[in-house]
Amino acid sequence: MRTIPCGSAWEIPFRAPLATNPGHPYVEVTAPQEDVDVVIGTVADTLARSVESVTDAVSEALFEPVIRLGVTGLARSGKSVFITSLLANLMNRGRMPQLLAASDGRIHAAFLQPQPNDTIPRFEYEQHLAALTASDPFWPESTRTVSELRLSLRVQPNGLMSGMQGPRTVHLDIVDYPGEWLLDLGLLEKSYAQWSDDILNRMKTRTCAEDYLALGQAEDVDAQLDEPRAQALASAFTAYLTTARDSGFSDCTPGRFLLPGDLAGSPVLTFAPLPGRKAARRGSLWREMERRYEVYKSRVVKPFFSAHFARLDRQVVLVDALGALHKGPAAVEDLRHTMRDILGAFRPGRNAFLTQLLMGRRVDRILFAATKADHLHHRQHGRLTAIMEALTRDARDRAQFSGAQTTAMSLAALRTTVEETRRHKGRTLDLVRGRLLESNRDAALFPGLLPDDPNAVLGPARDGASEWLDGDYSIMRFAPAPLSLRPGEGPPHIRLDRAAQFLIGDRL
Repeated sequence: MRTIPCGSAWEIPFRAPLATNPGHPYVEVTAPQEDVDVVIGTVADTLARSVESVTDAVSEALFEPVIRLGVTGLARSGKSVFITSLLANLMNRGRMPQLLAASDGRIHAAFLQPQPNDTIPRFEYEQHLAALTASDPFWPESTRTVSELRLSLRVQPNGLMSGMQGPRTVHLDIVDYPGEWLLDLGLLEKSYAQWSDDILNRMKTRTCAEDYLALGQAEDVDAQLDEPRAQALASAFTAYLTTARDSGFSDCTPGRFLLPGDLAGSPVLTFAPLPGRKAARRGSLWREMERRYEVYKSRVVKPFFSAHFARLDRQVVLVDALGALHKGPAAVEDLRHTMRDILGAFRPGRNAFLTQLLMGRRVDRILFAATKADHLHHRQHGRLTAIMEALTRDARDRAQFSGAQTTAMSLAALRTTVEETRRHKGRTLDLVRGRLLESNRDAALFPGLLPDDPNAVLGPARDGASEWLDGDYSIMRFAPAPLSLRPGEGPPHIRLDRAAQFLIGDRL
């Protein structure tokens, strides 16, 4: 009898042909019930999604096209504000001259509709817009789960036959999800041992990980599982992830440890990286941590990929590059690696009709956007864009090789500052002025000069520098400014119209 290793508590036998032994055509094989369920579920899900892809592709090609736009980004990158401002400016297009369908007057109307998936929470557009446009405006709550919203556009086609056609409806389905969940897709290709080694090696260079490293090294990973000890390890690891994120690091996986939702306290979130044994005995701490890690991948990560991520055809990744610069070289280098890993989660390529029929959707346009451009004077926006291009170079090269179009830019979905220039100690300083979030007072900021050459930032980051040698890059947290919007105008922004043209302009 051969036995397939498993980590579940019980196994079921089944009979399989053994062609190499004619006298005994069957051999007893055992497989974990959980693995059998996963295989059956994967096959059924693949068939269902294939049928759904065919149905969607035919429907969109013949009737009303649908653009599924994913919006993600890491903590405090401004996802909710980006979506809210994008929707408001698509419905009131006075500030969207770079969106050609808007400037040409071919968008006749835009209106919200119920999202097509009844099981996904609706993006709280009205509540977020009310927060940003209140008499005393405030930032809306950050993204904590998946949400969706559909905006339908009545668009007049252009081209040679446009005069013979009436307006058609194009649906824009915006899917909002935490960037931390996107990073989890990289776990699908790693075993528990590989993941533990990667995480622990990374933690050795970070002072914020010292407490967890000491706790993990003291554990006997081959000892019998003790649930309170497992919970203590998971709690300490979660505390490290929280501190690492606050310190400016981006690679904080598993993402559900930071945004657990209804999984808080469950065994699927009660594991942590462990050093040492790779083949511990059954029932040991190591084996149980390994089992829970695999369950996390099969029951949390894979369903997210199948239900949401695999159905996207356009994507924007929002990045707080200025925040990483402020945190220092280590945070910038970590962000560069994270951008590369994020691209690995996509299935980039051209999203042609036959490709959708035969292989399912592929993301064919990806925008990497450095947010909070309003924290800099416009004379420095080109430098911020160049740094963003350098940070995402590896990721964009891989996507373009697969046939996807990518671009990087700096933008502000909601402008919170005004610009001014002052003389100070014989120097002319380009400043931005706004209302500080902490103190609510008006202040002008000179954040420092970004370098002309992005390698002046990326070089020290790659070399492991502990701080910037040529100065510091300051940031302030600005509150949204009170708005006075005229009819037909959405909230003020920087390059949101250019972002929209890249993401959806070709489909309008």
